[in-house]
Amino acid sequence: MNDTSDVVFQTRGLKRFYQMGEVTIQALRGIDLELRAGELVVMLGASGSGKSTLLNIMGGLDSASEGSVHYRDRDLTHASQRTLTEFRRHHVGFVFQFYNLISSLTARENVAIVTDISRDPMPPAEALAMVGLQARLDHFPSQLSGGEQQRVAIARAIAKRPEVLLCDEPTGALDFRTGIRVLEVLEEINRTTGTMLAIITHNEVIGEMADRVIRLRDGQVGDIHVNARRRPPSELRW
Repeated sequence: MNDTSDVVFQTRGLKRFYQMGEVTIQALRGIDLELRAGELVVMLGASGSGKSTLLNIMGGLDSASEGSVHYRDRDLTHASQRTLTEFRRHHVGFVFQFYNLISSLTARENVAIVTDISRDPMPPAEALAMVGLQARLDHFPSQLSGGEQQRVAIARAIAKRPEVLLCDEPTGALDFRTGIRVLEVLEEINRTTGTMLAIITHNEVIGEMADRVIRLRDGQVGDIHVNARRRPPSELRW
């Protein structure tokens, strides 16, 4: 995996400061990192370690204070809001802890929000079938379980065929059994479509399903561990 053509994201000396009154909060303290096409990466760290900030900068939801971030050959470091919006729309899928579904729309319609503005989207029904919800297309969020709602959110994220899928605590609001089902869906998407998948979590066990585990501590990369074997989500225990 040393071919630089496989590098999807590259950060160098990435820093992020937030000013809160007279206090400067250092969320990232110089991150050097490469994420590669098709891999499944888990970013571990306690609350405040900087993992969500890093994910948001890579996904174009936030900007760096210092350093650089590149997506392929595109420099996102000082990109305009218009450029970042285009980048998010066409290249990145997001999955968050909370599903952010529109309650007045069906599962199919929630996915169509994304497909209607995408270049080469899947049909909403196809995306929902990929996450095992082909029988729930016309159900509203209130008629779906928490795990099903999260799977609708995943379908919405993958329907635009993104090259990267960025997930922030995707199982954080779910019980163990439901969380495993969601992880199975994410792993299947990574394995069958080649979408680069990055999951951030505080749950150490989820790291066992990754190609690489990146541990963040106090806004810095603490260590990077390469798994000899990815463990299927069904084998995880926590």
